[in-house]
Amino acid sequence: MHLAYVVKRYPRYSETFIVNEILAHERAGEKVRIYALLPPQDSHFQDIIAQVRAPVTYLSSKADRASTFWELQKRAAQTYPNLWHALAQNTEASAREITQALELALHIHRHKIEHIHAHFATTATTVSQIAASLCQLPSSFTAHAKDIFHQDNDYEQIKSKFAKADFSVTVSDYNVDYLTHSLGVEQSKLVRIYNGLDLTQFPFHPYQDRPPKLIAVGRLVEKKGFDDLIRACAILRDKGTPFSCEIVGSGDQHDRLYTLVQTLNLESHVDLLGPMPQELVKQKITQSAMFIAPCVVASDNNKDGLPTVLVESMALGTPCISTDVTGIPEVIHDNDTGLMVKSRSPELLAAAIERLLHDQTLAQSIATNARYHIESHFNIDINTRTLRNCFQTHSARSQS
Repeated sequence: MHLAYVVKRYPRYSETFIVNEILAHERAGEKVRIYALLPPQDSHFQDIIAQVRAPVTYLSSKADRASTFWELQKRAAQTYPNLWHALAQNTEASAREITQALELALHIHRHKIEHIHAHFATTATTVSQIAASLCQLPSSFTAHAKDIFHQDNDYEQIKSKFAKADFSVTVSDYNVDYLTHSLGVEQSKLVRIYNGLDLTQFPFHPYQDRPPKLIAVGRLVEKKGFDDLIRACAILRDKGTPFSCEIVGSGDQHDRLYTLVQTLNLESHVDLLGPMPQELVKQKITQSAMFIAPCVVASDNNKDGLPTVLVESMALGTPCISTDVTGIPEVIHDNDTGLMVKSRSPELLAAAIERLLHDQTLAQSIATNARYHIESHFNIDINTRTLRNCFQTHSARSQS
């Protein structure tokens, strides 16, 4: 199939799961074109972006001249006679979204795209669904976390997007339950597909004789719970436990976390390292005694769906500790594939860290079990095959 992938920005440092998905499609022989609504704004990018063969088109991010907007509509109407009817069905869309949808529709016609897929139930899905209605093509999207959980979301619009999609994907059973029971999404049109990994890029490193180094990776935002990790480090320091902790990432909580490190006099124990290339992050993970994802439900109800870097760490053979938030219990089975603690509990987190540091047999056992679990449920080539089957099914229906 010839697929259009629509995203808000491309590339983004934190969205390796989208790149992994596209690369898996390309390995399977699919043609993909990427359409971004906005240019990148990150200062660092992951190495795997260079492997993507799909061309990237940046759709117009401004609709500031009425004459240009009108000419674009007239051009699109020549190709799609149903344009005015389709636009009348999308009165909630902004001028920028309409402009980008019209441009996308013209690209779809030119390149003979067969299916449109967006990531996140936000403006990327709005644009892709308007374009799909013009082109009379099937469309779908993947819902992740902030796009469905954040308290500022327009939930009526979100429900409308699920209703308009030929099918939609989400990344955990927790999300499926939330969407069907809290938002009333039709379960028959919803597919759970975990964000997978190319496991050849995440070889297993047997756990043995590692220094007492803790590592955490993620955007420095409230839902990651890194303040709880820093407070747990203070508890370990006060108990005389030897350790060091590195936190990799950037975000709006950096200054607050840095101040917390200073306030607790942890400068010799905790380092905030900023963002790093994925290969260096993987190297640090495999050299650490454990990976920690102390996720929480943020004050604005934002929360992780299922952190990709947690799955990556489990695949690499580093024992993991995480919290009982959203889809995390689907991958961390306590005392089996990792250690699970209650969120927002630095004391319990510190106890779990100390337990892993002192019990090498447990650390080895959960690292081995975790790798097996990831191989069984998070293989990107298997998971994207499921996604492509959905694409093909709905493409066949639209042509019949």
